[in-house]
Amino acid sequence: MANKITMDSVHAFVIGKPFRRENMDVEIDGDNVYLKLHGNIIALRSNLDGKVYIRNCGWETKTTKERLNWLLYTYNSPLKIRQKNWVWYLGDEQWDGDKTYIYKPSTAAN
Repeated sequence: MANKITMDSVHAFVIGKPFRRENMDVEIDGDNVYLKLHGNIIALRSNLDGKVYIRNCGWETKTTKERLNWLLYTYNSPLKIRQKNWVWYLGDEQWDGDKTYIYKPSTAAN
C-alpha cells in the first residue's frame, strides 16, 4: 500500500486537480496535467487524447518508484517498476527511465 501523499497526489493527477503537498505537485498547463516530484515531471497526461506517460528524470529512488507504481496501479496497468541489482525494470524489460507511454483510454463506444 502506498503512503497518503502518494495516493492523494496520484488521485489529483488522475482527476486533473491542482495539488501541492511536501515534495509533490500536480499542475495543469493548457492541455496537459503534470505529476511532479521535487519539481521533476515524473508523469504527464494529455487532456487531448488521454495518453499517460511516465519517466523517472534520472532519480532511481524508492520514492520515485513508489509514486510511479501507484500511478501504474491506479491506471490498472499490468506493469510494475522493480529493481534488481541496482537496475530498474518496467515489467520484464530493463527501463532507463526515459519517457514511456503507459496508458490510453478506450475509444470504444458504449
